[in-house]
Amino acid sequence: MKQLIYLDNAATTRTRPEVVEAMLPYFSEHYGNPSSVYEFSAPCKQAIAKTREIIGKSLGAKPNEIYFTAGGTESDNWAIKAAAEAYEAKGRHIITSRIEHHAVLHTCEYLEKRGFEVTYLDVDENGTVKLEELKKAIRPDTILISIMFANNEIGTIEPIKEIGQIAREHGILFHTDAVQAYGHVPINVDEYHIDMLSASGHKLNGPKGIGFLYIRTGLKLRSFVHGGAQERKRRGGTENVPGIVGLGKAVEIAMDTMEERAGRERELRDYLMGRVMAEIPFVRLNGHKTNRLSNNANFAFQFVEGESLLIMLDMNGICGSSGSACTSGSLDPSHVLLAIGLPHEIAHGSLRLTLSPENTKEEMDYVVEKIKEIVDRLRAMSPLYEDYMKKCQA
Repeated sequence: MKQLIYLDNAATTRTRPEVVEAMLPYFSEHYGNPSSVYEFSAPCKQAIAKTREIIGKSLGAKPNEIYFTAGGTESDNWAIKAAAEAYEAKGRHIITSRIEHHAVLHTCEYLEKRGFEVTYLDVDENGTVKLEELKKAIRPDTILISIMFANNEIGTIEPIKEIGQIAREHGILFHTDAVQAYGHVPINVDEYHIDMLSASGHKLNGPKGIGFLYIRTGLKLRSFVHGGAQERKRRGGTENVPGIVGLGKAVEIAMDTMEERAGRERELRDYLMGRVMAEIPFVRLNGHKTNRLSNNANFAFQFVEGESLLIMLDMNGICGSSGSACTSGSLDPSHVLLAIGLPHEIAHGSLRLTLSPENTKEEMDYVVEKIKEIVDRLRAMSPLYEDYMKKCQA
């Protein structure tokens, strides 16, 4: 088998062996339904309660403020739709940003078709929400602000604490999609004035198909999935016990290793970014240079088509992406890159590489050399590049 260098950890991560080991007994040994009254189901109930405590502690929240879901997309949908329904008597105006994940953007579009008004905030060239613009957008009928903690494509970390403070001062609910940030940066829901927070297990070396929504005590949010009385009557359906156990173990490990992991990732990322920016002409780093997720590097290569770059990297054993995995296959350029001001022709040449601590400096050297070779080859076939170079030499 050819060498594999996996650099798409923003799309999903490898489930850690310790996580798989923790899950296994709940498939075949402790397989009872947690809602059953007999003693055989007790280990399942206890395991769910333990994970709730682990996650609550990680956020500075109460265990009973953690609700398990199928992942980040469901959590985003639940937070926004339920808040809109619960508080529409107060108002029907929502504020979000143009660079949100589509789980947020498409949910907002759904609500617009049902009579809600949504303000989509612009961001600066680094992808940072402008606080003054946020303040100007607030109206008497604003009921919800939903801004992601860190962008999934360009890695920029938003000024969440300041946004939360603004929301709190105006009596507006604040939701953050923390799918990319949770387990990677410290988060305290009280310090950041967060009312609702979405997260997903498979972004922090946990299993797929499990996530959670933090809901601050006192919010009048109704059920999102109707059925049984699970999750304190707010989300029906038998709990995914193995997934919940795996999530708990992944969170435990992530919190214990966060500082060390971030340092290792940052060192590799900065080395990778430094070489690419120094050795390849006509390239732009997307996202904030320093205030970004420790493992995220996003480049735009002029005179290069991103899909061709990805395919050729794959042929060399390198897994990357051109943006969000949820928009893979789309012919349109990234809405995030357009929002930070890139023209279509440059946005089409984007490459997102997201690292893990398991990557090595030697792998980064190999990746840079392959990118250089592929970019040179693609530019040699580009009439736009040829025309540009002729003009420069004229």
